[in-house]
Amino acid sequence: MNGSTVTEFVLLGFSDSQSAQLLVLLLVLTCYTIVLVGNLLIMVTVWTEPKLFQCPMYFFLANLSLLDISLGSVAAPKLLTDLLISGCTISYDGCMVQIFTFHFFAGVEVSILSTMAYDRYVAICNPLRYTTIMDWQRCISLLILCWVGGLIHGIFQTVVTVQLPFCGPNVLDNFFCDITQLKNLACSDIYVSEILYVFSGGLIILPNLLTLLVSYATILATLCGRFGKGGRKGLSTCGSHLMVVFLFYGPLLFVYMKLSTTSKVDKMASIFYMVVTPALNPLIYSLRNKEMQEAMGKLQNKCKHFLLHQQV
Repeated sequence: MNGSTVTEFVLLGFSDSQSAQLLVLLLVLTCYTIVLVGNLLIMVTVWTEPKLFQCPMYFFLANLSLLDISLGSVAAPKLLTDLLISGCTISYDGCMVQIFTFHFFAGVEVSILSTMAYDRYVAICNPLRYTTIMDWQRCISLLILCWVGGLIHGIFQTVVTVQLPFCGPNVLDNFFCDITQLKNLACSDIYVSEILYVFSGGLIILPNLLTLLVSYATILATLCGRFGKGGRKGLSTCGSHLMVVFLFYGPLLFVYMKLSTTSKVDKMASIFYMVVTPALNPLIYSLRNKEMQEAMGKLQNKCKHFLLHQQV
C-alpha cells in the first residue's frame, strides 16, 4: 500500500441522531428497491420487445438501466447494512474497490447520456439518414467506447489514489469512500495527485458535456419551427432525457465542483446521484413514454398468460 499504515477507514455516515438514521434508512431502502425493480423491468421490456430492442434509443436506454443498477449498488447495500447494525467501517481494499466501481460506472453513465443525446440529434435533425448513421454496428461501437472510457477513468482514479500513503487519521465524514475527502487524509503532498484527478475528470466530463450541450442546442433550434405531432413527440422524448441528465449532473457537479459548504449537504447530494436519480430514471422514462407503456402492457399480458397456463 505504498507506505500506508491505515488498514481500514471509519465512515461517520449519518450518525447525528436516530431519527436521521431512520429517515435515511427508509429513503435508501425505498429508492434501492425501485432501482432494482424499475430498471430490471425496463431492461426486460426492451430485450423482450424486438421493435424496441432494434431501436437505438431503447437499446441505449436498456444499457442506462443496467448502469443505474450498477451505480446504485456501489454504496447502497453497505449503507443499509451500516444503518442497521450501526457499524460504519470499511477496509482499505474495500475502499479502493468502491472508488473504482463508482468512477467506472459514473464514467460510463456520463458517456451513455451523451451518446443518447447524439442519437436524438441524429433522429431529429437528420431523420432521413438516421437508420444509415445509427446502424447496429455504430450503436455497438459507441457502446463499447462508453464502457472502455469509463473503465480507463475508473482505473486511473484508483491508481492515483492507491499511490497515496495513509498514516492516520482514518475518519471520513461520509457514507462511502469519496475521493474528495479521502485525498485529504494522505500524509504526503497531494499537489500532483490533485492535477491528475482534475485531468482524468476533465477528460471524461468535458467532451461528454460538450456533446450534450451542442446536441440539445441544435435539437431545440430545429424543433422551434415544428409544432406538429412530430415536434411534440421529439420535445417529449428530449424532455425526459434532459430531466435525467439534470438529475445526474446537478448533484454530481454540486459535490465535485465544491459548490456545497457542509459535509451534510455533500452527503445528501451524494445520496441523490447514487441512489435517488437511478430510482427516478425508470419512472421518468416509463411514465413519459407511450411506447414503453405499451411494451410493458404486452409484457404484463404475457406474464399473465404464462401464469394461467402454468396453473392449468
